Amino acid sequence: MTGITLTADQIRNAPAPVRQWIEQEVINSLGLAPRPPVAAPAQTAHLVACSVDDVAGVLEHIRGTFPAVNVLFEFGRPGINYGQPAVMTFRLMDILHHTRLQEIGQLMTCLEMINQALTVVRKDPSVRFCGYDNEGHCLIAPQTQASIATLWQSMMERQQSQQIKADERIAPAA
Repeated sequence: MTGITLTADQIRNAPAPVRQWIEQEVINSLGLAPRPPVAAPAQTAHLVACSVDDVAGVLEHIRGTFPAVNVLFEFGRPGINYGQPAVMTFRLMDILHHTRLQEIGQLMTCLEMINQALTVVRKDPSVRFCGYDNEGHCLIAPQTQASIATLWQSMMERQQSQQIKADERIAPAA
C-alpha cells in the first residue's frame, strides 16, 4: 500500500474528476456511504418542505451552537435539483469545506441537530429537514432551500436597518 499527502490547495486546484474521486475515497474510507448500484435518493419520503417560520424555529433551537447555525445557512446557497419529487442536493464535502468544520463527524452531528430541531418545531418525530444519498450528498426540499435564503436575506436587511439607525444616532446633527 502506498500513501500520498495532498494539501488543501492541491485538492482545491485539482480537476473536478480528481476532486470527486478523492471525495468518494474519503467517504468510502470513513464507511459513510457504501456504493450500491442504485444512486437514487434513499430518504426523500421523510423530507419536508420547510416554511420560513419552520426554518426560523429551527434556528431558534440551534442558535447556541454556532457550527450548526453555519451548516443551516449553507443550505441557503443554490443546490442542484434532482429527481422526482425534486430535491436539492448539496455535496457533504462542500458543506464541510464552507463551514470550516474539521471532520465529517462534526458535520453529521450538526445535521442531526437540525433534523432534531425540526421534529420539535413541527411536533412530529417522523419529519426530516435533510436526508442523504449513497454518493455523499445531503438532500433537502427545494422550498426549504428557498425559505433559508429568504430568512437569511431578511436577517441581513434587518441588521443593515439597525446599523443605519445606530449610525444616525451617533452622527452629529448638521
